[in-house]
Amino acid sequence: MKVVVAKSAGFCWGVKRAVNIATRVRGAEKGSVYCLGELIHNKREIERLKALGIEFVHDVSRLEPGSTVIIRSHGVPPSTMRFLRESGFKVVDATCPFVKDVHKKVVRLEEEGYPILILGNPNHPEVVGIAGHVAKPTIASSIDQVRLLPRFQRLGVVCQTTLNTDFFREALSILSLKSKELKVFNTICSATARRQKEAKELAKVADVMLIVGGRNSSNTSKLYQISKRVNERSYHVESAEEVDPAWFAEDDVVGITAGASTPEWVIDEIVRRVTLLSKGGTVSGGGVLQTAGRKLQAP
Repeated sequence: MKVVVAKSAGFCWGVKRAVNIATRVRGAEKGSVYCLGELIHNKREIERLKALGIEFVHDVSRLEPGSTVIIRSHGVPPSTMRFLRESGFKVVDATCPFVKDVHKKVVRLEEEGYPILILGNPNHPEVVGIAGHVAKPTIASSIDQVRLLPRFQRLGVVCQTTLNTDFFREALSILSLKSKELKVFNTICSATARRQKEAKELAKVADVMLIVGGRNSSNTSKLYQISKRVNERSYHVESAEEVDPAWFAEDDVVGITAGASTPEWVIDEIVRRVTLLSKGGTVSGGGVLQTAGRKLQAP
């Protein structure tokens, strides 16, 4: 069995930055440290951060007065930030800089007089944060919703940073016929686009695909959807325990990719699990598995 891991699998720069910020803050602060919502969408990494002493809350009323509050990587509406600061909390902003850039772009569009359309999941915290920066945004999460939109004299468009690139292209082709003046910012993160492209390419040549990451992770779910369309033998897993030996044949090429919120240690667990399922439980390459630019030490 041959295992190939996508080159860009795992933490993107923004997620790594947020985790590093949270870890550093917890080490420096003596009092309570909270994160408003999940810092990133990966259950196992959240559990690791909880073990370090970071408390995750969704209700601001549960915050201890005067404590340190970390803003999740997905960002929050300006009203939430104002409330925290005016209430005397020490706010540490771990919002991904790419998400902050979307905030700036959507505000600029509104200032220029464009009605705002956000392409993305209206229930995702990133989209909630983006929407909170403008007065009356419209949000569309499917092509059917885009088709049902009325005609516009002018329209400004941004999107969730983890949006499927194929959806974005199709939506724009429809919107170009619905608006006389269309101003679009492609705010899909380059890390997202790169991971989606790699997933599609790897799914074409692999016999089996494993997509590693949280089931509540938007970008991981999209990688799974992309892979599944290309390769029916695609599976979304959060941990090594979920990997079923029945999925594989001895001579299979197994492709592995992971969402931008999946830590490397989780990916390594999956690679070890798959490798040990092969005949004799051996790791190729004399004890080191070479996988698309990564090196994994044999267990």
